[in-house]
Amino acid sequence: MRIAITNIGQLVTGDLAEPLGNADAVVTEGGLIHSVGTADPGLVESCDVVIDAGGTTLIPGLIDSHVHITFGDYTPRQKTVGYLESYLHGGVTTAISASEVHVPGRPIDPEGVKALALAAQRCFANYRPGGMRVWAGSVILEPGLVAEDFAQLAAQGVWLAKAGFGAVASPGDYAPLVAAAKAHGMITTMHTGGASIPGSAPIHGADVIAVAPDVSFHVNGGPVAMPDADFPKVIAESDVALQICTAGNLRTALLCARLAEEAGCFERVLIATDTPTGSGIMPLGMIYTISHLASLGGIAPERAICAATGSNARVYRRNSGFIAPGRDADLALIDTPLGGSGKDALASLSNGDPVAIGAVISGGVPRFVGRSRNTPATTRQVRVAQNRVPFDFSGAAAH
Repeated sequence: MRIAITNIGQLVTGDLAEPLGNADAVVTEGGLIHSVGTADPGLVESCDVVIDAGGTTLIPGLIDSHVHITFGDYTPRQKTVGYLESYLHGGVTTAISASEVHVPGRPIDPEGVKALALAAQRCFANYRPGGMRVWAGSVILEPGLVAEDFAQLAAQGVWLAKAGFGAVASPGDYAPLVAAAKAHGMITTMHTGGASIPGSAPIHGADVIAVAPDVSFHVNGGPVAMPDADFPKVIAESDVALQICTAGNLRTALLCARLAEEAGCFERVLIATDTPTGSGIMPLGMIYTISHLASLGGIAPERAICAATGSNARVYRRNSGFIAPGRDADLALIDTPLGGSGKDALASLSNGDPVAIGAVISGGVPRFVGRSRNTPATTRQVRVAQNRVPFDFSGAAAH
């Protein structure tokens, strides 16, 4: 399918080095971005679907890098079906598993945790709830796992490993497990902050520095934050990515973002939700955290959007998150909500308002055009200007 998005008012690239782009049209083909700029009229005419952005703001689809996947579009923690599809209506086109720790009766022996990670990875390999891409299967690091286990998992396509919920004597015992996972090309993550489930233990800044995972999960608390004095230490004494989550501590989220900005390493800041958990289901969680950083944290809104898109893609080595040729065609159109005081989407975020979402495209397919069921209407009209596909992309059936 070839899609053109025309009449773009603003474009956020997802790239912190150059967060604002200069383009009024984007063309996608075969699930990838084909061109960004001023589209040739003939190319636009040849498209199967043309979306008139109406002067709204185009951003990469949001990447939630902390979602507690289990199996299917179901969360046993909140006993809810369809939450991932609902997150897509919040602009999230990619969900990355924070480990399948919430699977009821989850195994804790080496063979069991390997089997769980592989089963989850396989279950979501071709399953896209609501059109969302889900990267599932994060092996939970438990005592007894050895280098050969990570080699086997990596060969089978598992590329995530999680520290924090294993039966280790102390957090420092994760260090050799994390090193072994890294040695086999895995992205390693680590619970940070107070204990969150029975059997887990607090993990603070010194533990993160010693273990050296790729990502400090919910560095602002999940939901309880580590001591304030730990933040400058983790920033100065490690190169760990600093994941800020909606379900964590807002004050320390702002603290962490400010310290990272002052240290010149805001590229290490990632935005995620850490849901579904006891904190609930948050379809607009990514949008709210972007708005919090922009309105309360002094972060330019386009930079906050990059922390929720391209920065996640870079750390997790994904092809989405950027608006550039060859990248995955995962996109969202956002705008000032109807009745809002901002002149455009970025001004609304700086004002502390959640934006309205006018369209989401994932995998090169429009999932809805016109209005998200989870946000107010856009101020500017987003519409399908041309459609040669026998499908209604208005999303009307979802309202």
